[in-house]
Amino acid sequence: MASRDRLTDRRNFLKAAGGAAAAATLAGCIGGNTGDDDSSTSDGNGGGDNTDNGNGGDKSGTLTYTRGSGSGSLDFQNTTSGEAAKVTNQIYDTLIAFKPGKTSLTEGLATNWKVDGKTVTLDLRKNVKFHNGETFTADDFVASYRRFVDTDYKYYPGKKYASSYGPYTLGVIEDVKAKSDNELEITLEKKYAPILPNLAMFVSAVHSKKAIEEKGKDLKSDPVGTGPFKFKNWDTNNNRIRLEKNDDYWGDGPYVDEVVFTVVGSNTSRAQTLDTGNADIIDGLGAQSSKQVKQSGNAELVSAAGINVGYMAFNMAKVKPFRKKKVRQAISYAINTKAIVNTIFDGIAKEANQPIPESVMGYNDSISPYEHNPEKAKKLLKEAGYGDGFSFELATFKNPRTYNPSPIQAAQTVKSNLHQVGIEVTIHQQAFDPFLDYTSSGKHDACFLGWMTDNADPDNFYYALLHPGVSIDKVPKGQDWVSFDAENFNTLNVAGWANTDFMKLVEDAQVTYDNATRKKKYKKAGKLAHDEAPWVFMDHAKDLRGVHNRVSGFELAPISGPFLRLVKLN
Repeated sequence: MASRDRLTDRRNFLKAAGGAAAAATLAGCIGGNTGDDDSSTSDGNGGGDNTDNGNGGDKSGTLTYTRGSGSGSLDFQNTTSGEAAKVTNQIYDTLIAFKPGKTSLTEGLATNWKVDGKTVTLDLRKNVKFHNGETFTADDFVASYRRFVDTDYKYYPGKKYASSYGPYTLGVIEDVKAKSDNELEITLEKKYAPILPNLAMFVSAVHSKKAIEEKGKDLKSDPVGTGPFKFKNWDTNNNRIRLEKNDDYWGDGPYVDEVVFTVVGSNTSRAQTLDTGNADIIDGLGAQSSKQVKQSGNAELVSAAGINVGYMAFNMAKVKPFRKKKVRQAISYAINTKAIVNTIFDGIAKEANQPIPESVMGYNDSISPYEHNPEKAKKLLKEAGYGDGFSFELATFKNPRTYNPSPIQAAQTVKSNLHQVGIEVTIHQQAFDPFLDYTSSGKHDACFLGWMTDNADPDNFYYALLHPGVSIDKVPKGQDWVSFDAENFNTLNVAGWANTDFMKLVEDAQVTYDNATRKKKYKKAGKLAHDEAPWVFMDHAKDLRGVHNRVSGFELAPISGPFLRLVKLN
């Protein structure tokens, strides 16, 4: 959140709205392709060229990681894509890290840290080298931070280049100082509970100060970090990124000579690539492709409960009927989310009833999903003055996502369910990038969307997705929504929802360091969100990976990762 000399307007917003200027499109909501749509955009074989270089028990070689989509940039400050993060997480390090396969924090480039009110102090690791040979110091983080959020900084790359994740993740920071080469002091504008997990997010990684000054925007295609792998080359025509082992890496690993990221757009084709040995690890799996991996004698399906949510949001700023709670509740009763999750998503997800999954602090286990009850839906519509029904457009992405592995089938079910209660739905399908532009600008009536957390903190759901970004006193009295053109509007809140009781809860939860107090507030926020129904709560999906039998040491990471430095090829 930013030490900027000339950002009074944004700082005022952060103080009023709780400290997180939200992004138009964030990695948390992007993630990778999943499901079993065979409409491939760019297919390619993994090219498993693994070799044993004779290193005893720690076999080396080339590890091939195959996914459904490519990366648009290799500068973590220039992207909001989870696909980009999969690669940059191999090249760069953060001050604080997530433990592999866990949501808890561990040492990264910082070996010790302390939060005292509005001051965060960190002791930095010594003798760490960047890939360009420079020694890592506190000045590198100061430069990385300023490049991301300080428009007065000489090397600030411009608002069109620097992603909106900067103010979202680091905007509550008032100032950053290098106390010495190996000590940082971060001053916050106010107490801010998520600051440590925010420092572990991929966008909080550290650039080389020298690389910032010498390469500028060229870092998007020529990255320089301190991570376990160094950038080697990027074949953009074939969506192939090749990284090589960093022999000077300060931590555990890496145990392979190279990592190659390839793209196979079709999930079923990707599963076949794994089975034939042309990929070592694959992600983006849906029901059918998961079965393919399970049935393969050459690979294993690895799964874990995902920290995500899938939902259908009502755009209250655009559609008048959605401004009535009874209408939103009626639609929630009319849509058979249980059938969507159990039949269409076919066992790779569970029904949702609130914004966060049960693994996140503050989950309210006293809430139940809306039951499928068309008669109750009709009754509520009549009470709301819409007994004769109405019509709206449902915008959806075409390709499957982790949190919605079959979006078209799910949309068709929604259309059929709502037709039974007198509401007519038109489905508007789009590719994902234009779909995100469409929804962030408020052009939709209702839309499917979802979120995969960046740091497992409840704030990363509640504030990021459902706080409108405006201050409470700017919400018109008697109104629980705001316009998308409101000043400082959070475009991730695609419902335009602005319930001031909810806003107060999540703002208060941001500024307390007592977890027991935070839990209580988030439980209340979850109940309020369920009852007010700005979304139809759909599902929490599993994380799935296909792993070839020759791979060992792979940890499925609910956040951060993939931790390819720990992988060995046998």
